[in-house]
Amino acid sequence: MSDSMKTRYTDEDLKEFEALIDKKLERAQSQLEYYERLLKENENEKVKGMEDSALSVENESAVKHAGRMRKHIQHLQNAKERIQKKTYGVCRETGKLISKNRLLAVPHATLSIEAKQGRKS
Repeated sequence: MSDSMKTRYTDEDLKEFEALIDKKLERAQSQLEYYERLLKENENEKVKGMEDSALSVENESAVKHAGRMRKHIQHLQNAKERIQKKTYGVCRETGKLISKNRLLAVPHATLSIEAKQGRKS
């Protein structure tokens, strides 16, 4: 049966997606820890009176990247919740199954390519 004919992914498919999401979560959490460590180290440098423009720019960048990582982690955790509820992979606009290739590329996707393209018009 083609993806467009199914109403949800099989339990086997969901396990595959969950493993992929777990890997991405682990990597994202590691990156977030890096940015948080960098911010803490920079804060220590400020306390020592070593603040300069380079440190400020580095802090701004780290804050921005940490925020993006937190958001990414939240999206991945939400995807895991959808897997548990067996609603993962269903487009929130069309109600149709999101293609497996799209989910492998963007495992936290909630819109099919068609629905996403339709929003841009």
